[in-house]
Parts: sequence; structure tokens; C-alpha cells
Amino acid sequence: MIAIPENMASANKAAVEIFLTLTDTAFAGGERLAALHLGLARSFLEDGLAGFQSLSGVKDPEQFVALQTKLAQPAMEKFAAYSRNLFEIATQAQEEVSQVVEAQFAVLNKNVGDVLDKASRNAPAGTEGAIAAARSAIAASNSAYENISKATRQLVEMAESNLAAATSATVKPSGTTAKARKAA
Repeated sequence: MIAIPENMASANKAAVEIFLTLTDTAFAGGERLAALHLGLARSFLEDGLAGFQSLSGVKDPEQFVALQTKLAQPAMEKFAAYSRNLFEIATQAQEEVSQVVEAQFAVLNKNVGDVLDKASRNAPAGTEGAIAAARSAIAASNSAYENISKATRQLVEMAESNLAAATSATVKPSGTTAKARKAA
């Protein structure tokens, strides 16, 4: 009977450690997001001031269009870099949370397996079917969890490739347009 309070204390300690790990992950992600947002805001402010100063020297509409095109390309590239960094921060946080969840799922599976082993050794005759059904349900839930984890990883990989393709497509046409306007 003494093992129950020790088990509860151990479980509480593990829960606190998990909470602290997830909190650290959230704060680290928040710090990175704040730094990313501030960096982008500072960059756009500096670029805006430089662009405003450049506009003061514009004398005709052609110069204005050329300047506008010249200023648009770096802004698009910065926004694309911002999007990549934002996605990277989110992906890393998701991976860290997934690792914690997977570790806890493994511990839970082990504990349930241990309980079922003890139950099967001490169970009265005729309960083998119930224990087998419980093991089957656990195996099915493990399979479902693995399938969901695999699908999530595939979605993240697909999103990464789509983001890369969208970024490439967004930045390249701007450069092409700028070249076409210069040629005209």
C-alpha cells in the first residue's frame, strides 16, 4: 500500500517535468517569434524611411515606377524569408511537443502493458478473452497513433515544399517584372 503514494508522487513529478518542458518550448518559440517580428518591423521601417528619402528625388513618372519596382523586390524577398522563418519556428515547436507526446505515449503503453501482464497473472479463470481484447484495443490505438504521426509528418513535409515553391514563385516573378520594365 505504500507503493501507491510513491507512484502518485512519481507521476506528479513527471507531470510537472512535462509541463515545464512544454512551457520552455512555448516560451522559446515565443521569444523567437518576437525577435522575428521586431526584426521585420525594424527592417521595413528602415526600408520605408530610405524609400521615402528616395521618393523626394523623383522628378518624373518613369523614375517613380522604376523606384517603386526597385523597392518592391527587396520587400518581397524579406517577406518570403519571414514566412520561411515563421514556418521553421512553428515546425520546430511542433517537433518538440511531438517528442514529449511520443515519450509520454510510450510510457503510457509500457504502464498499461505492465498492468495487463499483472492482471493476466492474477486474473481468475475465464478472463483471458477480456485481457486479449484489451491488448487488441491497445495495439489498434498504437497503430492509429503511428498512422496519425506519419500523416502529420507527411503534411509538414508537404507544407515545407509548398512554402518553398510559393516563395520561389513569388520572388522570381517580381524580378522578372522588374527586368521587363527596365527593358521597356
